[in-house]
Amino acid sequence: MKSFQFDTVNSIQFEWGAARRLGDILGAIRPERQLLLVTDKILRQLGTLDQAVASLQQSGFTVTIFDEVVADPPEQILMRCAAIARQSGIDIVVGLGGGSSLDIAKLAALLARSDQPLCELYGIGNVRGERLALVQIPTTAGTGSEVTNISILTTGETTKMGVVSKQLYADLVILDGELTLGLPRSHTAATGIDAMVHAIEAFTSRHKKNPVSDALAREALHLLSSHIETACNDGQNREAREAMLLGSMLAGQAFANAPVAAVHALAYPLGGHYHIPHGLSNALMLGPVLRFNMKVAAPLYAELADVLALDPSGETEHRALRFVTYLEGLMDRTGAPRRLRDVKVERRDLGMLASEAMKQQRLLVNNPAEVDQAAALKIYEAAF
Repeated sequence: MKSFQFDTVNSIQFEWGAARRLGDILGAIRPERQLLLVTDKILRQLGTLDQAVASLQQSGFTVTIFDEVVADPPEQILMRCAAIARQSGIDIVVGLGGGSSLDIAKLAALLARSDQPLCELYGIGNVRGERLALVQIPTTAGTGSEVTNISILTTGETTKMGVVSKQLYADLVILDGELTLGLPRSHTAATGIDAMVHAIEAFTSRHKKNPVSDALAREALHLLSSHIETACNDGQNREAREAMLLGSMLAGQAFANAPVAAVHALAYPLGGHYHIPHGLSNALMLGPVLRFNMKVAAPLYAELADVLALDPSGETEHRALRFVTYLEGLMDRTGAPRRLRDVKVERRDLGMLASEAMKQQRLLVNNPAEVDQAAALKIYEAAF
């Protein structure tokens, strides 16, 4: 057996309604009381934060709210958040929201304490300093960002870059399925499929795939595939919501150690140029990338077909194809768009997208089949 290393967050608490007693939970384990809550304006306007903030205040926390996070957050939002953390004397950062809020919380907790310039942090293992205490509370079942050591920022008009470092693993993750009740069907579908992409790409990752990440990916895929349709059709179903949140987290643990690959690499330019949400862009690229990878990854896809309890008969290639076909049908049943043209991508831009995807070598090296620019163009054409 090959040597491997597996890292994850320090502690995970899975509890329905945990956000309503956040003050009790944090007060019992953390001495800090100057708290920064990182979120977005929509959640604040919906009142999603209200009970958590009230609980924190009742437990003696001074709460500063930063609600400027947007999808695909640019660097300037992070810098404003970190500046507020420093000016307010913050000693504990809580990310509460979708993946963008959690990503900003990670880096704000770091930059509030470290003098290292942001430009030096991009890439893998470049963080030198330490961060403030960090707690992550997701409100969607998709990104798995709460348990990853990765933070993605928009660095230009259309480009994204990532910071990957052990310092970004949270001290505590709280999974409260109640926070995900009532998410719109379209958002539930796209984020759920995003989580499934994480599990699939971790299971087929070329370099760091290992027995622990494999076990997590399998269980994540089982939970997600078994409950996504119910979560989409009945947004108030507690069992489905909790299963999706747990599956998303397990997939996050898997891909934090066995990194994602071409689906994500080809999805990033869609977000950068067309502002397509991350989960949806991954869903759009999933089928075409899996079919491209079939010549190399068919045995692994056949294994995942068994996880989904699909028909086990036939040769490996047939079982693998059955797996891909099932996923494409699942997207149809949940209402997730399947074609780039359905989200207003222009055919004339496919070559440009293929060129942009080549900038994501950090991800492409993990793909089971080699993807050059010509191959990327063929995949985009298949997705169109």
